[in-house]
Parts: sequence; C-alpha cells; structure tokens
Amino acid sequence: MRESQMLKAVMTSDTRYDGLFFYAVKSTGIFCRPSCKSRPPKEENMLFFYTANEAQQAGFRPCKRCRSDLAAYDPAKEAALKIRKFIEDKWTEKMMFVEELRRVGISQRTAAKLFKEAYGLTPNEYINELRIKEVKRLLEETTEKIIDIAYSGGFNSLSAFYRFFKSQTGQAPGAYRKEAQKRKQETKE
Repeated sequence: MRESQMLKAVMTSDTRYDGLFFYAVKSTGIFCRPSCKSRPPKEENMLFFYTANEAQQAGFRPCKRCRSDLAAYDPAKEAALKIRKFIEDKWTEKMMFVEELRRVGISQRTAAKLFKEAYGLTPNEYINELRIKEVKRLLEETTEKIIDIAYSGGFNSLSAFYRFFKSQTGQAPGAYRKEAQKRKQETKE
C-alpha cells in the first residue's frame, strides 16, 4: 500500500482501511486507526505501521478515542451490550433503567437508537419480550395469584397487566393458565 493512499485514508477517516494499517503521531506519541475521529495530524508528524504491535514496539501508545490497541472496537455495540445486560438484570424496574442511562450519560433516545441498531428492537420492546416470557412461565409453572404475577412482572396495576397480556397473547391471563394446565395434564396421560 502506498503512503499517499494511507495518508488519504487518514485525512478522510476511512473505516475501510481499519486493520490494514495504523498511523502514529510523533508529536503526541500515540497511534491510531485510519478511521480515528481525532483531528488529523500534520503530514510530517505521521508514521505508518502495518500492525498495532509494530507501533507499540516503536514506542507509541494506543489512542483512547479509537482504541487502536483492540482488535475490534465498536463503542456503539459495546454500549448496546451494556444496555442489554442492564435490562436483563433490572427489567422490572423501569425507573432504574432511566437512572442508569443518566448515570452513564446516554439519553433514552440515543439508547433506543443504539439498541435498535444492534438488536433490531427498542429497549421497551425487549423489556416486553422478557416480561411476557416471565409471566407466561409463572402462569404455567406456579399457582401464584395473578395479581402477584402482575407485580413480579413489573406492572403497577392489574388492569395494565391484563391489557398487556391480552395484547401479547390474545387471551386473558386466567384463560392462558387454564389452557397451560390442560396441556400439562394431556402430556401426563
């Protein structure tokens, strides 16, 4: 690869060249990926390397912005993964989710966009999937009262639970439970 080609890739932050080469900046002692969003350095301050290892052996340290030391760094994917993990841990506590987003400095809108790009659904849609899965399991496997199941599913009222359940399954929770018990009996016989 020609140096002029590498220089053009750096000046345009071209992601297609990531992994093919790295550039180091003599004045800062840092090396970056071609796609790094930092301001491009002066041409006379740049050195090019084909691997991150070569750049480190030459005494340059990895950029904290583009994480040139990692084989693959995708901050959007990483954020979406953190959001998913938090949802899975605290899906019944909607306010905790909003507070956690504020704590890490992500708006609900940005979180929804990142999550949808990574998983194909919004955080609320994912929460609803987890909710319906859990309440179905509780209706099928336990004798808990429906109101208790509603609260353990993160619902603040029985009517909200009934509306949600019916919209997701096409039947009321009690009817679903009876049908599940009937199926269970039939498999035992």
